[in-house]
Amino acid sequence: MSDAGTGFELARQVADAVLFEGYVLYPYRASSQKNHLRWQFGVLVPQRWSESGPAEPWSNQTEVLVEPKPDATLRLKLRFLQAQAKTVEAADEAGAMRPVPSLDVDGATHVTFDEGVDHEVDASLALDDVLAMERTIPFAISAGRAVEPLTRADGSLAGQLVRERWPIEGGLRVGAERLDGPYGVVKVRVAVENVTPWGEDSAGRDAALRRSLIAAHTLLLLERGTFISLLEPPEWARPAVATCENRHTWPVMIGEGRRDLILSSPIILYDYPTIAPESAGDLFDATEIDEILTLRTMALTDDEKREARGTDTRAAAIIDRVDTMPPEYLERLHGAIRDLRQVASVPPPHPEPPETPWWDPGVDSSVSPETDSVLIGDVAVQKGSRVRLRPGSRRADAQDMFLVGREARVEAVLFDVDDAAYLAVSLADNPNADLLGAHGRFLYFQPDEVEPLEGSG
Repeated sequence: MSDAGTGFELARQVADAVLFEGYVLYPYRASSQKNHLRWQFGVLVPQRWSESGPAEPWSNQTEVLVEPKPDATLRLKLRFLQAQAKTVEAADEAGAMRPVPSLDVDGATHVTFDEGVDHEVDASLALDDVLAMERTIPFAISAGRAVEPLTRADGSLAGQLVRERWPIEGGLRVGAERLDGPYGVVKVRVAVENVTPWGEDSAGRDAALRRSLIAAHTLLLLERGTFISLLEPPEWARPAVATCENRHTWPVMIGEGRRDLILSSPIILYDYPTIAPESAGDLFDATEIDEILTLRTMALTDDEKREARGTDTRAAAIIDRVDTMPPEYLERLHGAIRDLRQVASVPPPHPEPPETPWWDPGVDSSVSPETDSVLIGDVAVQKGSRVRLRPGSRRADAQDMFLVGREARVEAVLFDVDDAAYLAVSLADNPNADLLGAHGRFLYFQPDEVEPLEGSG
């Protein structure tokens, strides 16, 4: 089924980013450690292999809410990758082939690596039929093998590329139920299952992946009706949203402003995800910044780029795109300003007289730390007075225990915004008192935490 005219074309760019997320990561070479363990998102392994012990699922489930109109139709598109083993074989003098990790032929490098073949399964169902009975749409992906000779410029055979893929069997189960209440809401359920026959119980993940649905995700298009957002539902729909059970997938609205299209993704997204218009193409790492990845790719050596081109045709396309990127495209990646709008001019307000800063005694004539004083008992204490320190229990600094009974000199009398008095003091026996005072480094005490010494008034 063609996407043209169905609405699915609106979702394709974002869906492709989901399909190829992590497909092959920078520096796009098979020898890179990060590309040794692949296929991390949306993997549905064969049922029997999953049930034998590994934690990876063999099915996923999407549940969404719809407000249907009469004769509503649900269109589905399941998309996934099928792993395809690409093996490089070198020819010996007798023409016999043997597998090798890589092979250089006339300056081009060919690398053994698993590729991804993309598939789509389409279905169209009347919602009334699904309400009446759950529907199953089986699908089968055939095995395949292709051989591509690798010849030198002189016509001699250097080796060959062998591409092989294994069969996959699966199904879409689609059901629906009408929920109680006055709003006529229907809950739609779509399950994707991998029921590929499996007889290799001792085989590991690499073998299972070749019979798996990889990066599996589903697009749902409702004709004559609308979906309800599961992330930001109207208040009346919240109880119904709470009943939806989504396993190994995350449904979001797609197509800005539309309510008839859902992307059920193995990656957590917000409603209405989009690809930045500045992006020149996929880099298979949507969590990165295009500019950073592009600059890093430009910095690869010629040997590294040659290996990346030989690793995978999609990796080769990235290298070629970066190598030929015009400067104006790179500049466009540097940043963008969105959602600018005209703001009506507002006349400036009448200037108000500046208030006296409470924190600056230099401009507040009502305070004078140099000459102000405070009464402690019947003694007026001011700058130059001698006091003995008696820090109280309300102070939180454990170091205050070393100040008890120490003699100090008052350097200033200060007042806070609540007009409470504080004394800035320096220790009388501190040889660094002058240096600390020059930098305004004092100890601070409330009047009831000091004892005036005789003759200090």
